[in-house]
Amino acid sequence: MTELSGPRAAATSGTTTSLVILVHGYGADGNDLIGLAGPLGGVLSGTEFVSPNAPQPCTMNPMGRQWFPIPYLDGSTEEAMKEGMASAVTALDAFIDAEIARSGLPASKVALVGFSQGTMMSLHVGMRRAEALAGIVGFSGRLLVPETLAGEIKSKPPVLLIHGNADPVVPFESMALAEEGLSAAGVPVQSMARPGLGHGIDERGMVAAAEFLMKRFGG
Repeated sequence: MTELSGPRAAATSGTTTSLVILVHGYGADGNDLIGLAGPLGGVLSGTEFVSPNAPQPCTMNPMGRQWFPIPYLDGSTEEAMKEGMASAVTALDAFIDAEIARSGLPASKVALVGFSQGTMMSLHVGMRRAEALAGIVGFSGRLLVPETLAGEIKSKPPVLLIHGNADPVVPFESMALAEEGLSAAGVPVQSMARPGLGHGIDERGMVAAAEFLMKRFGG
């Protein structure tokens, strides 16, 4: 199994009381999201941030990484996509375990923040962990294989979904479908549409994420 690693940002207070794992999108790497530690850490002063690099080189961008291939983008097969996803799920789940053990924090003080493919991974892995995480923030993503969730869900961490209604990469409608699937499985979920935003993260979305995480961490 591939062991994940990536950039890290210490808690600005000097004392770590919570942890956010930032899960990047297709074709990027951990450096793409670790910058979120700046604005989020300004509010969450006791929070450490880590942004693991996905396990596979990206087919479409050899300088970046991918959690799994995407057939309609890179010409991979459905089988390769399923195998890649299964491997990445195992790796990310193990990374979360390792970070909990390293930090000494309970799962209730650990949250996932994903973007695009990283949101897909965060929602998939987070709901299948035996002990509930503090919460999951998902930017510009979707819920993968929603039809299997009810039979595989093990915990129900609260979720905040944020999506631009002008997203040309992951359709805006994916947010409503994810919300529907999560709600049907009994997961507490909130959603926020960002008017005019494409495939990205804006300031208002960051504020909402910070407020959500602060509440989940008990701040």
